[in-house]
Amino acid sequence: MKPIGKNIVIKKVEEEITTSSGILLSQDDVSQFRYSKGVVVKTGTDVNVIKDDDEIYYDNRAGYTMMIYNDKYTIISERDVVIVLNRTS
Repeated sequence: MKPIGKNIVIKKVEEEITTSSGILLSQDDVSQFRYSKGVVVKTGTDVNVIKDDDEIYYDNRAGYTMMIYNDKYTIISERDVVIVLNRTS
């Protein structure tokens, strides 16, 4: 698979978020947050800063989800990434 232009293929990460008092938030509560965590599967041909396998936070209102090779992926634009957490390479 090879995304074109500034598109990025990601796998959404289901996070478990705990409040400061130790309460575990449900997925419904977590889905209310504006930003979601994901792992970059493949970057587009014109993406320079973000690399494959980077962990990112992106605007969850952006992009779209599709099935590729029977796996669910989210396709976003480079401009929808707000934070790169770490680099594995």
